[in-house]
Amino acid sequence: MTNLRRLARQTLTIARRDFIATVFTPVFLLFLFAPVIMGAFGAIGGMGAQSVASGSADKARIVAIVPDAVARSLSQVDAGLRSGFRVRDEAPATLTTLRPSGDPAAQARAAFATKEYDASAVLFGPLDRPHILYGPRGDRSARYLQLLAQSTLAAQATGGTLPRVEAVKIPMQRPRASAGGRNQSAFLAVFGIFFLTLFLAGQVVGTMAEERNNKVIEVLAAAVPLEAVFLGKLLGMFGVAVLFVAFWATVVGQVGALMPPAFAAGLGELAPAIGGPTFALLFCLYFSMAYLLLGSVFLGVGAQASTMREIQMLSLPITILQVGMFALSTAAASRPGSNLALFAEAFPLSSPFAMAGRAANRPELWPHLLALGWQLLWVAIFIIVGARLFRRGVLQSGSARPFWKRRRAIDTGVS
Repeated sequence: MTNLRRLARQTLTIARRDFIATVFTPVFLLFLFAPVIMGAFGAIGGMGAQSVASGSADKARIVAIVPDAVARSLSQVDAGLRSGFRVRDEAPATLTTLRPSGDPAAQARAAFATKEYDASAVLFGPLDRPHILYGPRGDRSARYLQLLAQSTLAAQATGGTLPRVEAVKIPMQRPRASAGGRNQSAFLAVFGIFFLTLFLAGQVVGTMAEERNNKVIEVLAAAVPLEAVFLGKLLGMFGVAVLFVAFWATVVGQVGALMPPAFAAGLGELAPAIGGPTFALLFCLYFSMAYLLLGSVFLGVGAQASTMREIQMLSLPITILQVGMFALSTAAASRPGSNLALFAEAFPLSSPFAMAGRAANRPELWPHLLALGWQLLWVAIFIIVGARLFRRGVLQSGSARPFWKRRRAIDTGVS
């Protein structure tokens, strides 16, 4: 048996061992359904925040202090203008009209002090020269009141209502992906890989701490090369990540079939430049590369820790590193072809994120073949460096010949 075949067999044995030890445990079910638990807490918090926000929105008002005749026209024009707002949150606050009494300016200032509603802007005076008072973050409401006064004057000039226009609306499909759709696809690709690696790759840090404490790692290191141990553990945890992603991709795919047509049409705008099927394949490949790259770094760093306290201390810099790669790749995806994008595509740890964004923005295929080879090279480098640091720093066995030059007198492959 050649050294390469022996190394491959030993690596796969370690990977199978770690995969089975992780998956066939009750704790794995908690890990598998962690998104449900996180989503439940997020939904509870979101409903609470929405309840508070809706309560505040219900009391928000824009106020117009005008005579009754003008108030009727103002309300009719306001109803017509609001029909153009698709989402309630985009529309201005509800209009309230008040009859002038005494000093309109004092009445307008008093509207901000009332307990019946929260006034964001108040209009008073003639519509051709109105005065508008507005509070903090009320400039948008003030502009709407100005537009409302202008439209009401136009309606009064044409008989009390604005002209009715019966438009012929014809839906169209874009012949090619829009720039906005490509940018959104690029961001979602970068965010998707970031979220998955943030959730999954950090687990690699603690894979060797327990085996260091119970001396199993020393038995493995005596039986197989450390490079095979590191690569096997990385592949084993990657198998766990693939199982996790496949499970939730199946669930989301079944739920996606129940999406309303409007939501599905919105997803149709997310058209990557390289094509949907190719983009999906590249997304899977770049997720794999991102996991292997970050996982190999985390495995090498985490192998130096011997206690859970040390592993917990490593969690913060690991998270900062992942967020930094996300920020760099997001900036690169928004400026394709720039020097920043080229740097993000070449830097090993950000390359999978940035190249996934490039797949959404540009149709060329050959740069992705180069990028995948470049990333695989750095996975090998990180594993070799991590194994040597572990050998020298933890096992304290000094330097050793490269694993591809070692000759073994007896086949001691782990089976």
